[in-house]
Amino acid sequence: MSLPACPKCQSEYTYEDGDNYVCPECAHEWSKLAATESDETKVVRDANGNVLQDGDTITVIKDLKVKGSSSVVKVGTKVKNIRLVEGDHDIDCKIEGFGAMKLKSEFVKKA
Repeated sequence: MSLPACPKCQSEYTYEDGDNYVCPECAHEWSKLAATESDETKVVRDANGNVLQDGDTITVIKDLKVKGSSSVVKVGTKVKNIRLVEGDHDIDCKIEGFGAMKLKSEFVKKA
């Protein structure tokens, strides 16, 4: 039986420790259940815990500074037709007056 590689450092020298896998090289531990789930089943949720999907309309719940600019995306700004992407900023969208932007799901709610 082959064990999965470490998701953090890709080391192949992982071992089992109870219900977890452990990497001896970077000391990362993760559950066996997490290892069996695929990345495609990742669920993106808004600030209220509602599941977001591609094409949804969202509302910004906090003033967000635009990096590299002095402008701000105001509270209550509606964003239509979002696209979910991988990464820290998991929403890709176009905001009228600002253009293409990436947002974190923790600062939006489903409209």
